[in-house]
Amino acid sequence: MDMELNTGYNGFSLVTTTMSLESPENSLVALILAHPNGPVHLLLELSNTAVLHQMRRDQVTDTCRANSATSRKRRVLTPNDLKHLVVDEDHELIYCYVPKVACTNWKRLMMVLTGRGKYSDPMEIPANEAHVSANLKTLNQYSIPEINHRLKSYMKFLFVREPFERLVSAYRNKFTQKYNISFHKRYGTKIIKRQRKNATQEALRKGDDVKFEEFVAYLIDPHTQREEPFNEHWQTVYSLCHPCHIHYDLVGKYETLEEDSNYVLQLAGVGSYLKFPTYAKSTRTTDEMTTEFFQNISSEHQTQLYEVYKLDFLMFNYSVPSYLKLE
Repeated sequence: MDMELNTGYNGFSLVTTTMSLESPENSLVALILAHPNGPVHLLLELSNTAVLHQMRRDQVTDTCRANSATSRKRRVLTPNDLKHLVVDEDHELIYCYVPKVACTNWKRLMMVLTGRGKYSDPMEIPANEAHVSANLKTLNQYSIPEINHRLKSYMKFLFVREPFERLVSAYRNKFTQKYNISFHKRYGTKIIKRQRKNATQEALRKGDDVKFEEFVAYLIDPHTQREEPFNEHWQTVYSLCHPCHIHYDLVGKYETLEEDSNYVLQLAGVGSYLKFPTYAKSTRTTDEMTTEFFQNISSEHQTQLYEVYKLDFLMFNYSVPSYLKLE
């Protein structure tokens, strides 16, 4: 079932006119909100944060336009494409979750927001509980008129991360942890069978020792994409969240996670009693780690892999990593 999407920013058309750019702190931005009940002219002094988010939105729009042949291959979306968009009716929010970009904590927050008092502290919710699909409502569960109404009038946001850091994080989590047996069986065995010459019977049976080079070879193999869509943990953000079809009001970044998350909560009107959980995760995948993982990847494979994730790099303003040896 296809549908035409009606996806303005919060139901308004947003026009920004910068009055003075001498100092970003004092820049006045005229916001003209074209509202159904007639135009409302507001002259506001916007914070740097609002200007930053406008620039991020513009970057997405410009990238979609410049790469329209690739980014808008599909003219319409189907409800099935909206499985990652979590809906909060009470605060009129839509959050597109991207695995390996703090989605566990954001799902916990969405459970607090939609729980109507059932939860107050997001960190009291066990991680596995946050990933139970029945605990959160997603946009694909609504009728097409209801979907269009929510896309048009709710505040929509997502969080992104440097694409290769996210990829290494997914690899480390899914293929180097002994407890992830389902991933080893479902993907590891397939990857080893295709990418490893003279694999042992045990490796083919268990699939628990996939090398990063083999994982990369699997991702760039045209057969992989023809066979089935990527798993959500390594699927591109533009394929999970469709930012060329859905106009997100806010694009948060993993690099400024706490700041961006609290800004979203503030705009949602809950910032006074709800804050993004702060924690220092010692096992977090860093840029240094990512650099190390790419050392053994041939320049040919690096180039092919960059092509797979290129739109995510461009759309969310991530520069080509300095460690890459592109052909």
